[in-house]
Amino acid sequence: MANLPKRFERFLKEYPEIATAYEQLGDAIHKEGSLNERERALVKLALSAGARSEGATHAQVRKSLKLGLKKNEIRQIALLAIPTLGFPNAMAVMSWIDDILDQKKGK
Repeated sequence: MANLPKRFERFLKEYPEIATAYEQLGDAIHKEGSLNERERALVKLALSAGARSEGATHAQVRKSLKLGLKKNEIRQIALLAIPTLGFPNAMAVMSWIDDILDQKKGK
């Protein structure tokens, strides 16, 4: 479980039954519908951005990179947010995306 936030790791340890149920719900949701894994990653990244959830955006960027999405594809989520969420919100999203992408430059 590399790169998990400390708060989430603690949650997993303190509430393993709930954590398992949460994981099962996520698995069931991902199996429903016709979106492939790559498309689901982009949608979840956009939802995280739209919800203005920095932590979720960080997590979704990490997952997107693991799936092989390119940096410009990930950054396009923030650009698409400009007319919908507004420029300041889109810049916050871009900042959260770059928090993770900039870490990957040295690796």
